[in-house]
Amino acid sequence: MGDPNVLEMVQHEERRSSRDTDYAFETNEFKKDKHSKDSVFFRDGIRQIDFVLSYVDDIKKEGDLKSERRKEFEHNLRKTGLELEIEDKTNSEDGKTYFVKIHAPWEVLATYAEVLGIKMPIKESDIPRPDKVPFSYMLGPLKLPRNVKHPHPEYFTAQFTRHRQELFLIDDKSSFFPSSSRNRIVYYILSRCPFGIEEGKKRFGIERLLTSHTYSSAYPLHDGQYWKPSEPSHPVNERYMLCQNWARFSYFYKEQPLDLIRNYYGEKIGIYFVFLGFYTEMLLFAAIVGLACFIYGLLSVHSSTRSTEICDPEIGGQIIMCPLCDLVCEFWRLNSTCLASKVSHLFDNESTVFFAIFMGIWVTLFLEFWKQRQARLEYEWDLVDFEEEQQQLQLRPEFEAMCKHRKMNPVTKELEPYMPLYRRIPWYFLSGATVTLWMALVLASMVSVIVYRLAVFATFASFVESEASLKHVKSILTPQITTSLTGSCLNFIVILILNFFYEKISAWITKMEIPRTYQEYESSLTLKMFLFQFVNFYSSCFYVAFFKGKFVGYPGKYTYLFNVWRSEECDPGGCLIELTTQLTIIMTGKQIFGNIKEAIYPFILNWWRRRKARTNSEKLYSRWEQDHDLESFGSLGLFYEYLETVIQFGFVTLFVASFPLAPLLALLNNAIEIRVDAWKLTTQYRRPVAAKAHSIGVWQDILYGMAVLSVASNAFIVAFTSDIIPRLVYLYAYSTNTSDPLKGYVNNSLSVFLVADLPNHTAPSEKRDFTTCRYRDYRYPPEDDQKYSHNMQYWHVLAAKMTFIIVMEHIVFLVKFLLAWMIPDVPKDVVERIKREKLMTVKIIHDFELNKLKENLQMDSSEFAKEVMIQENKVQLAKSTI
Repeated sequence: MGDPNVLEMVQHEERRSSRDTDYAFETNEFKKDKHSKDSVFFRDGIRQIDFVLSYVDDIKKEGDLKSERRKEFEHNLRKTGLELEIEDKTNSEDGKTYFVKIHAPWEVLATYAEVLGIKMPIKESDIPRPDKVPFSYMLGPLKLPRNVKHPHPEYFTAQFTRHRQELFLIDDKSSFFPSSSRNRIVYYILSRCPFGIEEGKKRFGIERLLTSHTYSSAYPLHDGQYWKPSEPSHPVNERYMLCQNWARFSYFYKEQPLDLIRNYYGEKIGIYFVFLGFYTEMLLFAAIVGLACFIYGLLSVHSSTRSTEICDPEIGGQIIMCPLCDLVCEFWRLNSTCLASKVSHLFDNESTVFFAIFMGIWVTLFLEFWKQRQARLEYEWDLVDFEEEQQQLQLRPEFEAMCKHRKMNPVTKELEPYMPLYRRIPWYFLSGATVTLWMALVLASMVSVIVYRLAVFATFASFVESEASLKHVKSILTPQITTSLTGSCLNFIVILILNFFYEKISAWITKMEIPRTYQEYESSLTLKMFLFQFVNFYSSCFYVAFFKGKFVGYPGKYTYLFNVWRSEECDPGGCLIELTTQLTIIMTGKQIFGNIKEAIYPFILNWWRRRKARTNSEKLYSRWEQDHDLESFGSLGLFYEYLETVIQFGFVTLFVASFPLAPLLALLNNAIEIRVDAWKLTTQYRRPVAAKAHSIGVWQDILYGMAVLSVASNAFIVAFTSDIIPRLVYLYAYSTNTSDPLKGYVNNSLSVFLVADLPNHTAPSEKRDFTTCRYRDYRYPPEDDQKYSHNMQYWHVLAAKMTFIIVMEHIVFLVKFLLAWMIPDVPKDVVERIKREKLMTVKIIHDFELNKLKENLQMDSSEFAKEVMIQENKVQLAKSTI
């Protein structure tokens, strides 16, 4: 149906007798005083503008070719039934841009609504909306007005067909199809309309013309200005309604007008905001529990035996620790880490285990309830029988241009462009090698940051020791804390730089793979971007959580990086506080940077574009020019929004055992993120072409994978990064103090080393009056026959850690599977509503056909009764299948 000749045959009898009068408007004089700045109509004030194309004269050698393409393309658009009106460049603000305004008349809309299977209302629904939730009166301040939340009544719907127009609730043909459906239909035609034969191949589609710069832009118009409602004679300005009730930062606590978003932007964008809103709501529960765990740590910090012993001058002050680096680092007293031990207790306490298990269950509940929300959404938005959007399965112009072979499609029995596998293999190898190279680059940058930390640690330690004025600072900014903070900040900057360049390279390499369809292109890009960002954002956290301090060795036999730098050690209280620091800086920095970029970048671009364009101030700055000067949302705009949300989901789930405040930070960010996205989409971007989608697609599979990985990662963090398991082993197996079982734990967790055994090339030069120093490990003392070998307590602790991992994983996975089994994918009331609607739709169509039969068929009573019986049997059959 995309071929203009086919459509012309279908509409032959319905088309107007002459189009000459329809296009006479194109030659009319542009009259500024009779044309409103906010007009979304042709010059006649009747025909609504559904789409706009723009172009600038090209004086280069390809100018004539582009002009010929435009002429042929616009001629074929008219053949499909679309009506065009061209604004000369003399009427534009910059004096250079031509605008082609497109209107789809009723015949075109009706034909293509049938082709696309668009569902339209046939009767107002008698199914009441879901009952109010308990205590809904308490949620009053969070609710939107009913006319905003549900701008239209609910209807029984059926796929539109021109031969049953009387079946549908058509009050006014000009407003029957919503603007989102109108621009979707026009874009469907634009994407299939031919513009000539080049190199023996039929060329078609607006995307190809945009790629070749034949047209500079193609976009549907916004309803009107976002800061004021439309005039009484104009359609309702839904853009203004969205700006007032959705895109305001002061409404951060209110629900979203999801039906209004769907009506204006289409289901694909609508379902993203449903997902983001639902994810934010679920974060509220995780944030409350995480905050409670943090408050518990805050209240119990003074009663922590470990912190008390470290800070006690008689205990921690008397324990001499071995140097943290070679030569320049001095021996130090344990109580110098007093502040670090107290901060560490905030996140590393008894509630850590509980919160890790809770988050494993929370992520399961989130994904299962999201499946239910998605199923309810499919019913509410008429997506139950949804089929993949055709424009996603359409061949990409780049694929067609590169194809020299044709192959018979077994379904359509038509010859289609075909690219043999041997032509693609080199690009697949190049793509895989590029992704691998960049992942290696990420790991190399992480190693560089580690080297930086090692080098700075030694420098800072010697500097603090030599400067008497910094003695007071030393108690707060220890070498460990300083290198951890600066290293995390440097790592975050490197992450942003690598991410910026990789986005460009991944888009280029995906194009070089020559994907066949837009769906294949998006899937390939998703895989590349997610894999890279996963490594880029999480590698440093994985290093701190699972590698740092685990392969250090012991005094006199340390391990060295590149045989130069001594491996990093953890704080005597463990590496959890450093993981918390790393996670906080990267997660918070990414969220702040992302929100600033999303808000300021399009705003500055639009301001500069308007500043350059408005050279002829006496000209009318029309609606199509205002939208032309906005930033384009692009076909991948939603892709980057999903990617950002999924990366944040990883921070919230993969390492949450080390930072219980992560869900709270994500919650606060998302409350702002929703309004930033709404504001930029409503005010700073051109209106995207409406598209359908019934789910969040491949992102759901990625979320499931991360949910499974999060259980294992949090179990390992609690076991190997936290200090909770060694404390429990000491409590139940080694403590001899019945009144305070953890008393003596600090001394027990530190092994003894004979200073005389330090090699000369590592020992500090200071004079000392002690013979031993302490280090964090479980090893035999120097007087033992197996000196410096791991003692039995080390193996007990290791066994306890492995046991904990196995037990925790089994418990969480068992609960996950039980919850997944208990919670149905589709709620029972939704199943009943779907059955009811299907039954009513069949009945309404049956009654319509019978009435039509009475009116149109002239037959005797016996023949009519036979026809009625046939129709009744159809209804009974439909009931039985439902």
